[in-house]
Parts: sequence; C-alpha cells; structure tokens
Amino acid sequence: MNDMDVKARVVEIIRTVAPEVDAASLRADRALRDQVDLDSMDWLRVIVTVHEKLHVDIPEADYGKLRTLDDWAAYLRAKA
Repeated sequence: MNDMDVKARVVEIIRTVAPEVDAASLRADRALRDQVDLDSMDWLRVIVTVHEKLHVDIPEADYGKLRTLDDWAAYLRAKA
C-alpha cells in the first residue's frame, strides 16, 4: 500500500466512527483528533478498527505516535 492508499483507508475508518467528517478538508500534517473532534473513546475505536481491518498490531505504547495522517502512513508502511 502506498501513502495515499493508507491515508484513504484511515480516513474511511475514521468516517465509520464520525460519518460527518469531510475527508477533503483533512490535512495530512495536522493532528486528526483536533481536526475531527474525536474524544478518547472514539479515537480508541479508530485504532482498534484499523487493527481489525488492516491486520496490524498496534501496541498501546504506540498510540501516541499516531497523531496525523502522515504518522499513520509511516507507521503502517513500517508494519507492513
């Protein structure tokens, strides 16, 4: 998967938790939780759903590394 594919998948997963999110308005270099106003439980659901759909183990110690779409792309590429 290339960066664009990874980012699109993460946005798709975010939209399952927050369907009102406008994917076109998201900036890859800004914190996602700030852009989409997700609380900690919703963010955890995003992380768990990424794990389930993309079959990538994400240890709790790594949660803080996953702030932006760019972070997600780099992290998931490294895990692939």
